[in-house]
Amino acid sequence: MSGLMMLAIIGFGLIFVIVLFNEAVRRIPVQYGRSVFRGGMMQRQSGSTFLPIRVNTAGMIPLIFAFSIIILPGTIASYFRNPLDDSFTNTVATFFADTLDPANLPYWIAVFVLVVIFTFFYTIVIFQQQNLADTLQRNGGFIPGIRPGQPTQEYLNKVILRVTWGGAIFLGFIAIIPFFVSGVTGIQALTLSSTSLLIMVGVALDTMRQLESQLLMRNYEGFVR
Repeated sequence: MSGLMMLAIIGFGLIFVIVLFNEAVRRIPVQYGRSVFRGGMMQRQSGSTFLPIRVNTAGMIPLIFAFSIIILPGTIASYFRNPLDDSFTNTVATFFADTLDPANLPYWIAVFVLVVIFTFFYTIVIFQQQNLADTLQRNGGFIPGIRPGQPTQEYLNKVILRVTWGGAIFLGFIAIIPFFVSGVTGIQALTLSSTSLLIMVGVALDTMRQLESQLLMRNYEGFVR
Protein backbone atom coordinates (compact mmCIF):
# COMPACT_ATOMS: atom_id res chain seq x y z
CA MET A 1 0.00 0.00 0.00
CA SER A 2 1.40 3.39 -1.03
CA GLY A 3 2.08 6.19 1.41
CA LEU A 4 -0.61 8.45 -0.09
CA MET A 5 -3.24 5.71 0.21
CA MET A 6 -2.25 5.10 3.82
CA LEU A 7 -2.41 8.86 4.48
CA ALA A 8 -5.93 9.04 3.02
CA ILE A 9 -7.12 6.14 5.20
CA ILE A 10 -5.62 7.73 8.31
CA GLY A 11 -7.19 11.08 7.39
CA PHE A 12 -10.70 9.63 7.08
CA GLY A 13 -10.21 7.70 10.32
CA LEU A 14 -9.13 10.88 12.11
CA ILE A 15 -12.17 12.78 10.85
CA PHE A 16 -14.45 10.02 12.16
CA VAL A 17 -12.75 10.02 15.58
CA ILE A 18 -12.83 13.83 15.83
CA VAL A 19 -16.55 13.95 15.00
CA LEU A 20 -17.22 11.17 17.50
CA PHE A 21 -15.42 12.91 20.37
CA ASN A 22 -16.71 16.39 19.52
CA GLU A 23 -20.30 15.17 19.66
CA ALA A 24 -19.87 12.86 22.67
CA VAL A 25 -21.58 14.04 25.87
CA ARG A 26 -22.24 12.63 29.31
CA ARG A 27 -25.90 13.20 30.15
CA ILE A 28 -26.59 13.89 33.82
CA PRO A 29 -30.32 13.58 34.65
CA VAL A 30 -31.85 16.71 36.18
CA GLN A 31 -35.35 17.15 37.62
CA TYR A 32 -37.15 20.45 38.08
CA GLY A 33 -39.97 21.09 40.53
CA ARG A 34 -42.11 24.21 40.69
CA SER A 35 -45.35 25.37 42.27
CA VAL A 36 -48.18 26.61 40.02
CA PHE A 37 -51.32 28.40 41.22
CA ARG A 38 -54.21 26.84 39.32
CA GLY A 39 -57.94 26.67 40.09
CA GLY A 40 -57.52 28.43 43.40
CA MET A 41 -55.03 25.82 44.59
CA MET A 42 -51.24 25.60 44.66
CA GLN A 43 -50.16 22.60 42.59
CA ARG A 44 -46.74 21.05 42.36
CA GLN A 45 -45.40 20.29 38.89
CA SER A 46 -42.21 18.50 37.96
CA GLY A 47 -40.24 17.87 34.83
CA SER A 48 -37.06 16.07 33.89
CA THR A 49 -34.24 16.88 31.51
CA PHE A 50 -30.49 16.31 31.40
CA LEU A 51 -27.31 18.31 31.84
CA PRO A 52 -24.89 17.63 28.94
CA ILE A 53 -21.20 17.43 29.87
CA ARG A 54 -19.15 17.41 26.69
CA VAL A 55 -16.14 15.11 26.45
CA ASN A 56 -14.20 17.70 24.46
CA THR A 57 -15.19 20.87 26.29
CA ALA A 58 -11.84 22.60 25.76
CA GLY A 59 -11.91 22.37 21.96
CA MET A 60 -8.66 23.27 20.24
CA ILE A 61 -7.46 25.74 22.91
CA PRO A 62 -5.12 23.23 24.69
CA LEU A 63 -3.37 22.46 21.39
CA ILE A 64 -2.78 26.16 20.71
CA PHE A 65 -1.39 26.71 24.20
CA ALA A 66 0.81 23.59 24.07
CA PHE A 67 2.38 24.34 20.68
CA SER A 68 2.90 27.99 21.63
CA ILE A 69 4.78 27.07 24.82
CA ILE A 70 6.79 24.16 23.40
CA ILE A 71 8.33 26.45 20.78
CA LEU A 72 9.79 28.90 23.32
CA PRO A 73 12.61 26.76 24.87
CA GLY A 74 13.94 25.63 21.50
CA THR A 75 13.77 29.14 20.06
CA ILE A 76 15.60 30.65 23.03
CA ALA A 77 18.19 27.85 23.02
CA SER A 78 18.97 28.42 19.34
CA TYR A 79 20.25 31.92 20.13
CA PHE A 80 22.81 30.56 22.64
CA ARG A 81 23.88 27.57 20.57
CA ASN A 82 27.41 27.71 19.17
CA PRO A 83 29.11 24.61 17.72
CA LEU A 84 32.56 26.09 18.46
CA ASP A 85 31.80 26.72 22.14
CA ASP A 86 32.30 24.05 24.82
CA SER A 87 30.84 26.05 27.72
CA PHE A 88 28.10 24.82 30.01
CA THR A 89 25.64 27.34 28.55
CA ASN A 90 26.20 26.02 25.05
CA THR A 91 25.79 22.42 26.28
CA VAL A 92 22.43 23.24 27.87
CA ALA A 93 21.32 25.18 24.79
CA THR A 94 22.29 22.29 22.52
CA PHE A 95 20.42 19.83 24.73
CA PHE A 96 17.17 21.82 24.59
CA ALA A 97 17.51 22.54 20.88
CA ASP A 98 18.03 18.86 20.04
CA THR A 99 15.48 17.50 22.52
CA LEU A 100 12.71 19.88 21.45
CA ASP A 101 13.28 19.30 17.76
CA PRO A 102 9.96 18.29 16.08
CA ALA A 103 11.81 15.46 14.36
CA ASN A 104 12.53 13.78 17.71
CA LEU A 105 10.20 11.76 19.97
CA PRO A 106 10.78 13.81 23.19
CA TYR A 107 9.24 16.85 21.49
CA TRP A 108 5.97 15.02 20.87
CA ILE A 109 5.95 13.48 24.36
CA ALA A 110 6.22 16.99 25.79
CA VAL A 111 3.41 18.16 23.50
CA PHE A 112 1.17 15.29 24.63
CA VAL A 113 1.77 16.06 28.33
CA LEU A 114 1.17 19.79 27.85
CA VAL A 115 -2.06 19.19 25.93
CA VAL A 116 -3.40 16.92 28.69
CA ILE A 117 -2.50 19.48 31.39
CA PHE A 118 -4.04 22.42 29.52
CA THR A 119 -7.18 20.40 28.75
CA PHE A 120 -7.84 19.85 32.45
CA PHE A 121 -6.93 23.45 33.31
CA TYR A 122 -9.16 25.02 30.66
CA THR A 123 -12.10 22.70 31.34
CA ILE A 124 -12.00 23.38 35.09
CA VAL A 125 -11.89 27.15 34.48
CA ILE A 126 -14.91 26.96 32.16
CA PHE A 127 -17.08 24.98 34.59
CA GLN A 128 -16.08 27.15 37.56
CA GLN A 129 -17.29 30.21 35.67
CA GLN A 130 -20.61 28.55 34.85
CA ASN A 131 -21.29 27.64 38.52
CA LEU A 132 -23.72 24.88 37.55
CA ALA A 133 -24.70 23.81 41.07
CA ASP A 134 -25.92 27.28 42.08
CA THR A 135 -27.69 27.75 38.76
CA LEU A 136 -29.58 24.48 39.20
CA GLN A 137 -30.53 25.36 42.77
CA ARG A 138 -31.81 28.83 41.84
CA ASN A 139 -33.99 27.37 39.09
CA GLY A 140 -35.42 24.62 41.27
CA GLY A 141 -33.44 21.85 39.65
CA PHE A 142 -31.66 18.95 41.30
CA ILE A 143 -29.85 15.76 40.39
CA PRO A 144 -31.74 12.67 41.64
CA GLY A 145 -30.01 11.17 44.65
CA ILE A 146 -27.74 14.20 45.16
CA ARG A 147 -28.52 16.99 47.61
CA PRO A 148 -28.55 20.53 46.16
CA GLY A 149 -25.72 22.93 46.88
CA GLN A 150 -22.21 21.78 47.75
CA PRO A 151 -22.90 18.01 47.34
CA THR A 152 -24.13 18.70 43.80
CA GLN A 153 -21.00 20.73 43.04
CA GLU A 154 -18.76 17.93 44.34
CA TYR A 155 -20.64 15.35 42.28
CA LEU A 156 -20.37 17.49 39.13
CA ASN A 157 -16.64 18.01 39.73
CA LYS A 158 -16.09 14.23 39.92
CA VAL A 159 -18.07 13.63 36.73
CA ILE A 160 -16.28 16.45 34.90
CA LEU A 161 -12.85 15.11 35.88
CA ARG A 162 -13.72 11.59 34.72
CA VAL A 163 -15.16 12.81 31.42
CA THR A 164 -12.26 15.21 30.84
CA TRP A 165 -9.79 12.31 30.93
CA GLY A 166 -11.31 11.06 27.69
CA GLY A 167 -11.13 14.50 26.09
CA ALA A 168 -7.56 15.07 27.29
CA ILE A 169 -6.27 11.75 25.90
CA PHE A 170 -8.14 12.40 22.66
CA LEU A 171 -6.63 15.87 22.20
CA GLY A 172 -3.18 14.58 23.14
CA PHE A 173 -3.51 11.85 20.50
CA ILE A 174 -4.64 14.38 17.89
CA ALA A 175 -1.68 16.62 18.75
CA ILE A 176 0.95 13.91 18.23
CA ILE A 177 -0.63 12.22 15.22
CA PRO A 178 1.66 14.05 12.70
CA PHE A 179 4.68 12.23 14.18
CA PHE A 180 3.08 8.81 13.72
CA VAL A 181 1.67 9.67 10.28
CA SER A 182 5.15 10.58 9.06
CA GLY A 183 6.53 7.33 10.48
CA VAL A 184 3.81 5.10 9.02
CA THR A 185 3.45 6.69 5.58
CA GLY A 186 7.07 7.76 5.13
CA ILE A 187 5.89 11.14 3.84
CA GLN A 188 8.09 13.73 5.52
CA ALA A 189 7.34 16.72 3.31
CA LEU A 190 3.62 16.67 4.09
CA THR A 191 2.74 17.77 7.59
CA LEU A 192 -0.78 17.04 8.83
CA SER A 193 -1.88 19.92 11.06
CA SER A 194 -4.04 18.52 13.84
CA THR A 195 -5.25 22.00 14.81
CA SER A 196 -6.36 22.71 11.24
CA LEU A 197 -8.17 19.39 11.11
CA LEU A 198 -10.03 20.20 14.34
CA ILE A 199 -11.00 23.61 12.96
CA MET A 200 -12.30 22.17 9.68
CA VAL A 201 -14.37 19.48 11.39
CA GLY A 202 -15.73 22.00 13.92
CA VAL A 203 -16.75 24.43 11.17
CA ALA A 204 -18.40 21.62 9.20
CA LEU A 205 -20.40 20.49 12.25
CA ASP A 206 -21.50 24.06 13.05
CA THR A 207 -22.57 24.57 9.43
CA MET A 208 -24.65 21.38 9.53
CA ARG A 209 -26.33 22.51 12.77
CA GLN A 210 -27.17 25.91 11.28
CA LEU A 211 -28.61 24.29 8.14
CA GLU A 212 -30.69 21.95 10.28
CA SER A 213 -32.00 24.89 12.32
CA GLN A 214 -32.90 26.80 9.15
CA LEU A 215 -34.76 23.79 7.76
CA LEU A 216 -36.70 23.38 11.01
CA MET A 217 -37.62 27.08 11.00
CA ARG A 218 -38.88 26.78 7.43
CA ASN A 219 -41.03 23.81 8.40
CA TYR A 220 -42.49 25.70 11.36
CA GLU A 221 -43.24 28.75 9.20
CA GLY A 222 -44.98 26.57 6.63
CA PHE A 223 -47.04 24.90 9.34
CA VAL A 224 -48.12 28.25 10.83
CA ARG A 225 -49.17 29.60 7.44
